[in-house]
Amino acid sequence: MKYLVVGLGNIGPEYRDTRHNIGFMILDELAKQEGSSFHNMRLAYYTEVGYKGRTLHLIKPTTYMNLSGKALNYWMGQLKIPVESVLVLVDDLALPLGTVRLKPKGSAAGHNGLKNIEQILGHNNYPRLRFGIGDNYPKGKQVDFVLSGFDDDEKPELPALIDRSIEMIKSFATIGTELTMTRFNK
Repeated sequence: MKYLVVGLGNIGPEYRDTRHNIGFMILDELAKQEGSSFHNMRLAYYTEVGYKGRTLHLIKPTTYMNLSGKALNYWMGQLKIPVESVLVLVDDLALPLGTVRLKPKGSAAGHNGLKNIEQILGHNNYPRLRFGIGDNYPKGKQVDFVLSGFDDDEKPELPALIDRSIEMIKSFATIGTELTMTRFNK
């Protein structure tokens, strides 16, 4: 069984630890825990890890957030992975920090990475792991907020939330979307 796990984010040091790059941060930690490292391949940094007889193909698109669908579509075709075996990791303003939810499908909710994926796939029926980043920003400052780093009082929470996200990715690959939602979405 093969799975494509797509962490959304932007390449470049200026984006490294920003809220918008939580997808990259989760995959970096998963690769580190599994002793794997990313290689710069076509449209993405790529690596793969094995887990309980499954192969998790991990990509961090190098297309920038607004063209994430291009990388996802390329790798789905390259690896011959159906959309139900794809998991997109995304930051979510609608969820408070500390909330991580798996959804089988849903709207882009204004997220440019998801909008592009939806546009390229022609639908929004793909699983996504929504990582809450909160919405603690002044009116009109959404872009500044998502492209800023986590606050000092938020940083201590991140390792446990990232580990929880990794558990959810592994659960998705072994027991599927519905059972993972039952187990983790509280």
